[in-house]
Amino acid sequence: MRAVDAIMECLKAEGVEHVFGIPGGANLPTYDALYDAGIRHVQCRHEQGAGHAAEGYAKASGRVGVALATSGPGATNLVTAIADAMMDSVPTVFLTGQVRTDLIGTDGFQEADISGITMPIVKHSILIQDPRDIPKAIHEAFHIASSGRPGPVLVDVPQDLSRADIPYEPVTKVHLPGYQPTTDGNAKQIRLAAKAMANARRPVIYGGGGVINAGAGQEFRDFSLSDNLPVTCTLMGLGSFPADHVQWLGMPGMHGTRTANYAMDEADLIVAIGARFDDRVTGKLSEFAPRAKFIHIDVDPAEISKNVPAHIPIVGDAKSILPKLTAEYRALAADPARLEGWWQRLHGWQEKYPLRYDDSEDSEIKPQYMVEAMFEATGGQAIVTSDVGQHQMWAAQYYGFTRPRQWINSGGLGTMGFGLPSAMGAKVACPDQDVVCIAGDGSLIMNVQEFATCVDGQIPVKVFLMNNGYLGMVRQWQELFWDKRYSSVKMGSSPDWVKLAEAFGATGMLVSDKSELKDAFRSALAEEGPVLVDVRVTKEENCYPMIPAGQAARDMVG
Repeated sequence: MRAVDAIMECLKAEGVEHVFGIPGGANLPTYDALYDAGIRHVQCRHEQGAGHAAEGYAKASGRVGVALATSGPGATNLVTAIADAMMDSVPTVFLTGQVRTDLIGTDGFQEADISGITMPIVKHSILIQDPRDIPKAIHEAFHIASSGRPGPVLVDVPQDLSRADIPYEPVTKVHLPGYQPTTDGNAKQIRLAAKAMANARRPVIYGGGGVINAGAGQEFRDFSLSDNLPVTCTLMGLGSFPADHVQWLGMPGMHGTRTANYAMDEADLIVAIGARFDDRVTGKLSEFAPRAKFIHIDVDPAEISKNVPAHIPIVGDAKSILPKLTAEYRALAADPARLEGWWQRLHGWQEKYPLRYDDSEDSEIKPQYMVEAMFEATGGQAIVTSDVGQHQMWAAQYYGFTRPRQWINSGGLGTMGFGLPSAMGAKVACPDQDVVCIAGDGSLIMNVQEFATCVDGQIPVKVFLMNNGYLGMVRQWQELFWDKRYSSVKMGSSPDWVKLAEAFGATGMLVSDKSELKDAFRSALAEEGPVLVDVRVTKEENCYPMIPAGQAARDMVG
């Protein structure tokens, strides 16, 4: 069969039901094969949108997301999404077309060395040089993308090779001798970790996105509830532990709760699971958690002791390790009374420093109130995607996520324009769930063309736009650290968001009165198609609390 038909057989064998992309000259054969392959193709309006949609699909479902692009600009438009997937460990496969093999290296029309361009931002990449290698390459790509620490894999297929006839034999097993991720964890290290926990007087459980990637949400909750252990999760780990539970301290980091940050600062033991001690959490690294010993559980050995030295490192998969650690810890029957003083300290911070804001006394909509209204309108059950900025932090603070894969955002790369296309991918993956994108006006404009995809593809996402007329987070920094010299942060009056939504064929709504907000959100959720709700919020509200960049947790302001 044709190599491209073999690609379709491989995708179906991997359980792929949806792909996102745009056709072009170099991947025309792939699209010809896609025509009757029985796989739903979502025709996006920009390849970056297709890449983020594949990420949203993967994050919401746990399955590998797939994006297709042609050569040259089609492939380079995927670069931001690929880098984003790498930073957040998202299992994705990117299939790009390439110019004919006789044109490679000649600066042919729409030629770009996408393998070379993306080398620093992929988990693995494969440039097809023999069409007979294609089936094996596709299955290897899926295996690498979804195993160990997940990540993006690029497969670049020259146009002439994709059209070649090859003998197709189904690939039933992938074996890569040089790639054998450790999953089980060292039994001795697990026992040491349990003993350290039993002896700790001020422990903190610190979960990251790796908990969700491993599908270990239940195991993480069981572990955290094996004793009265205080729990915090990174921005990427929100939902691993229910935010309405009494052991929840809130999110740590630059815009985390004071309780979570102060707890990390005074802890004598931090148990990090699938978290990489990112600078947004640690602040000034030399002053981070100065009293703590560290247990670090991660499937990627390169992350352990990279930023913070681990006293008890455990390499492996959280889903495999946590039940063993829970069993070892319970067997020690640690005295729960040892934690009473620690909880008194934690409760004192919670009472003194709750998340709070000064609500308006008139019709003005505060951004924090908007998130609370969104939570109430959705019953706290929606899958929420976000763009990047103040609205992202307010959503993380005030929505209260209770389950894994409910919160989808760009963490490591911080990609504006991520929200709408990732919501599109999440809705395709989870059609029976409400999917809401909370967006900023600066971010939404960057990939707003995907409204056309949502309308034509009948993908009924709801976009709740936190419109303050600024690039809000940049404006906040300019106010606080640059003498309020507002340079290039005002967004102006364009576009008229309601008219723009209607131009795409979506429903547009404008809300500027606090009393109308919840009903507007409920009406939007009840609509059958895509909806954009333009919510006019306080223009110069700042996102607090905040650790100024490069400072310690104890230096929080606001």
